[in-house]
Amino acid sequence: MRMGQGVEWALHCCLNLAWVGDAVPGARLAGFYDLPPAYLNKQLQALVRAGVCESVPGPRGGFRLARPADEVSLLDVVVAVEGPEDAFRCTSILGAAPGGDPSLDYSGHCAISLSMRSAELAWRRELAGRSLAEVAADVVRTAPDAPQHVRAALAP
Repeated sequence: MRMGQGVEWALHCCLNLAWVGDAVPGARLAGFYDLPPAYLNKQLQALVRAGVCESVPGPRGGFRLARPADEVSLLDVVVAVEGPEDAFRCTSILGAAPGGDPSLDYSGHCAISLSMRSAELAWRRELAGRSLAEVAADVVRTAPDAPQHVRAALAP
């Protein structure tokens, strides 16, 4: 499975927003990572639509987390950017195989489909079980000054 680069961008931005605790303009977030502002803005808008972030209007506006970092899972961010669709899509090709029945939906009992769904559920459970706050704590263990550097660079 391959996720788009927007997922990485969104996760880093959400982590930084958790540390700043205030609205940060999208252009400032883009500049922090040398990213194209228009493309990053699309990812930030997707986070707003999903309720992960909120858009704050006005001269001191920008984006901020919509809820505390311990209430935002990695899966929340991934689904906001990539969408809720399953990574594996069974198209029931068994129906076209010799002895197959094209009128049947094989997704519920095909061993390959069931195995792929099981793996995806494990992946989603892992992402759902990790919050931004937990990731932030991991970062601080290895780079204790990271939040301070982010706040200095991004705070208004």
